Amino acid sequence: MSSGDAVVQSSWATTRERGALVLMRLMVVGLKLLSRPLTVPIVHGVTLYFFVFGRRAREISRDYLRRVAREFPESGLAPSWRCAYRHFAAFAQAILDKLDAWSGRLDYRHVAFENHEALRAASSSGRGRLVIGAHLGNMEVCRALASLNRRVRLNVLVHTRHASYFTRMLAMAGASEVELVQVTDFSAATALALKERIDRGEWVVITGDRVPVHGGRTVDVRFLGGIAPLPVGPYVLAALLACPVHLLFCLRRSGKNHVYFEPFAERFVWDRSERDALVQREAQRFADRLAHYVRLEPLQWFNFYPFWRDSTRP
Repeated sequence: MSSGDAVVQSSWATTRERGALVLMRLMVVGLKLLSRPLTVPIVHGVTLYFFVFGRRAREISRDYLRRVAREFPESGLAPSWRCAYRHFAAFAQAILDKLDAWSGRLDYRHVAFENHEALRAASSSGRGRLVIGAHLGNMEVCRALASLNRRVRLNVLVHTRHASYFTRMLAMAGASEVELVQVTDFSAATALALKERIDRGEWVVITGDRVPVHGGRTVDVRFLGGIAPLPVGPYVLAALLACPVHLLFCLRRSGKNHVYFEPFAERFVWDRSERDALVQREAQRFADRLAHYVRLEPLQWFNFYPFWRDSTRP
């Protein structure tokens, strides 16, 4: 990743994190005091504000929609202001679903499991697992449901300096079986601690479509007709943890959250000489599966920063 990429992502992350800290507290308190119908207009008002004044995010959304229109013309989407606003509105909807999930207002009755038996078997096995997700749809719904189930303790790896703050916010909303693990400075001690959790039967959750803001090794993959850098961290971590690896996505479709849980690898094993080639292969496999799910609900991919190597810099 170039130094320019790092500056753009750092600026994006700082702004997003600062806003998220404030909005998350307001939303948690608001949903405790108000019903969802009363909260919806507030959230959409905030969305409109950020859409109008967030020129960078708006143009990045239109760049993404341009790629979607080219790759998935059947989606009917275009790089227009109208579609970009729909993209922002889908993000607002996802925020409401996140907090509904953590507060207990959204439970198993509101979720369709596309591979329920596989998820049930995995959560009942007692084996630790690495789960790779993405900024697609609503991962928090999956995490909250695992918390409600009480069978699995989740350790969610995040790149924010405020992981402990977010953990407290999640606890306020009811997420007691989830711990956010800050990995801005990933070390051997961090890997050892995660291995101990895996050995206890806990699950570790990491996203595969976000380059850490502090940099880190990446591998280029083909995604939506362009070349994009993806982090190598999920695959290197999988090899270190020596555990089964799954993919997990949650998409809102026809007014209901649909959870997709699929096996990705029983474990990653490689010699040092072949590591780079195998990481490239696995990252491309992930990118292909991500593209498959993006095609189902393209407005629900929420990466509002220049993602591709040839991205327009607003």
